[in-house]
Amino acid sequence: MGLRQVTGGVGLLCAAWGGWLLLQQPGAWRIAVWLGGAVVVHDGFVAPLVFAVAAVAAAGGLRLRGVPRAALIVAGSLTAIALPALLRPGGTANPTVLPLDYLRNWLLAMAAIALSTVVYAALHSALRALTRTRRADRRA
Repeated sequence: MGLRQVTGGVGLLCAAWGGWLLLQQPGAWRIAVWLGGAVVVHDGFVAPLVFAVAAVAAAGGLRLRGVPRAALIVAGSLTAIALPALLRPGGTANPTVLPLDYLRNWLLAMAAIALSTVVYAALHSALRALTRTRRADRRA
C-alpha cells in the first residue's frame, strides 16, 4: 500500500469521525449549513477571485509562482475567515460581542502579507542577480 492510499484512508477516517461528531451535536444542521456556506464562499468567491488576479497578472506579463501565489491564497483564505466579522451589522446591544476593529486588523494583515511577499521577491531577485554575477565572474 502506497503513501497516497494511506493518506487518503486517514483522511476518510478523519472525515467519518468528524461527521459522527457533527451528528452528536444538538444543532447539527446549523453547523452543516455553516460548513456548506464556507465551501460556497471558497468555491464561489475566493477561488475565482484568486484565479482572476492570477489571470490579470499573467496577461500583464507577470508570472505568479511560489510565494506570490501562496500569498494570494493566504489573503483569500484570511478574507473568507474574516468575512463574518467584517460584514457584521453595526452596533450591538452588548459591546463585548465583537469588541475589536476588525476592518483595521484585516487591512493590517493584508498589508503584512503584501509587504512580506514584496520583501521576499526583492530578496530573491537580488540573490539571483548576485549568483549570476558571481557565475559570470568565474567564467571570465
